[in-house]
Amino acid sequence: MPSATGALVQSLVEEKLVSGTDTLDITNMGALLFAKDLRKFDRLVRKMVRIILYSGRDRLKTVREIEVYRGYAAGFEDLIERLESQLPTKEEIDVGNGLRKSINTYPSIAIREIVANLLIHQDFRVGGAGPMVEIFSNRVEFANPGESLVDKMRVIDSAPRSRNEMMARLMRLLGLCEERGTGIDKVIQAVEQAQLPPPKFIADKDHFRVILFPPKKFAEMSKEERINACYQHCCLKYVADDIMTNASLRARFGIEKKNYPMAHRIITDTIDKKLVKRDPASGESKRKAGYIPVWG
Repeated sequence: MPSATGALVQSLVEEKLVSGTDTLDITNMGALLFAKDLRKFDRLVRKMVRIILYSGRDRLKTVREIEVYRGYAAGFEDLIERLESQLPTKEEIDVGNGLRKSINTYPSIAIREIVANLLIHQDFRVGGAGPMVEIFSNRVEFANPGESLVDKMRVIDSAPRSRNEMMARLMRLLGLCEERGTGIDKVIQAVEQAQLPPPKFIADKDHFRVILFPPKKFAEMSKEERINACYQHCCLKYVADDIMTNASLRARFGIEKKNYPMAHRIITDTIDKKLVKRDPASGESKRKAGYIPVWG
């Protein structure tokens, strides 16, 4: 922190958070990141994050709507806390002390990474829209305005790209994002560890959405969900310089070893969808077969 006021102001000017010399103006960037109340900035009021809680699976009945007024950086932790307070939890008994503890239905790391991407990658040229989180009884949808910069099928391995480079840089310096293109990788990894259904990515013309689903038994997953989970698992392995196998896919779904044909069936279905392929380097043995994304 600069000790002199002049040096402090100069730092803010260099970071494009304020502008001017004798009279200082707060830039849009400065307000978006550090405003105490975005409602005081007419051009930015629609860029506040909205959290909407519904009573069922559709949008017919709204239970609660929360608008987060603080800037993205200054209010990030508060935003995450308020969002997670609206998400469902489950109680488990701690075997060590016998006490009950609340467990989040959705992994916290996945929530944080998706929200950070939600804020940074929105298209500010799209008027009348801002980041929004909708909580349903059977899913959570995250949406931000603007087309995705990468294909929705390549979000796991894509190189870091940002529509708003200055914002991404400042958020990285503040420790709120990494700007390394690994955010979605962490989301998929957290989902796999919790054995949740695969996240769904939807790229519309004016919005990009990410949907998380609560725990679901393997038998309850649809064929499409199993295929998507297999593809995402394969991508995650590939970017880690590894390959997917029957054993690794069984671990992802929690399938017992004796039921290996179930995992093989999912892999075959995913191959038929032209999403993964046999890794030539794994040899001809079916038992030791490895698989990589079709683009690998």
